[in-house]
Amino acid sequence: MAVKKYKPITPGQRGMTGHTFEEITKSTPERALIVPLRRSGGRNVYGRITVRHQGGGARRFIRMVDFKREKRDVPARVAAIEYDPNRTARLALLHYADGEKRYILAPLGLRVGDSVVSSAQAEIRPGNCLPISSIPVGSLLHNLEIKEGKGGQLVRSAGAAAQLLAKEGDYAQIRMPSGEVRLIRQSCCATIGQVGNLDHGNVKLGKAGRNRHKGIRPTVRGSAMSPRDHPHGGGEGRQPIGKPGPRTPWGKPALGFKTRRNKQTDKLIVRRRSKKNR
Repeated sequence: MAVKKYKPITPGQRGMTGHTFEEITKSTPERALIVPLRRSGGRNVYGRITVRHQGGGARRFIRMVDFKREKRDVPARVAAIEYDPNRTARLALLHYADGEKRYILAPLGLRVGDSVVSSAQAEIRPGNCLPISSIPVGSLLHNLEIKEGKGGQLVRSAGAAAQLLAKEGDYAQIRMPSGEVRLIRQSCCATIGQVGNLDHGNVKLGKAGRNRHKGIRPTVRGSAMSPRDHPHGGGEGRQPIGKPGPRTPWGKPALGFKTRRNKQTDKLIVRRRSKKNR
């Protein structure tokens, strides 16, 4: 996939870039695999905003993606590569030998007509799903399970890939895209390859309207508010944040403050994220 530049016929298009969509082979989604997206605008059942900066946006459907890959030992043919407005990765439409159709994340190198399968005896090829115990050390993975049978929860965004470093006992050491090395049970499944759409991070929106199309409303800086509206507000002219450090609108520490509270899985983290990958 490549990134295209727009001819700057308006100020907003001067720094704008977009996708070429050259890898997309089908423009309409599979009707049996979509459901409408119900929106709340960030409001709860009482009509009060509980999540800020949400609202508007283009209408879209949710694609039901098969993250579990539970259809074992049934080969499937890649019928199309499709766009999904709800995620950064592309989707591959699979036609199984028994007639069923499903979506999966499209890894890099997967093309229309290729064959994929979910099996412990599958080949080490992009798109095939295997238990980690059957995958050779050094392989690139995506769509990793944390709990056996729950479905892939890790490494699902565009261009992401984890690497299998070692196996020992019931666990395998896997390096995440963040640089963190984590232990995952070898009975969990993962898909071979790197997630496609590598140039997603190189696209520049160029104008505020493209964020509104995505359903993201504007964000006002705290330093531009009054002291009653934000801890950063107030003062004559522009002021620094001050001694306590950055705060949320409700006074909680922000920007680098550690919020991790899951002590149960601390023992599964071999090495924390490296600073250069943050």
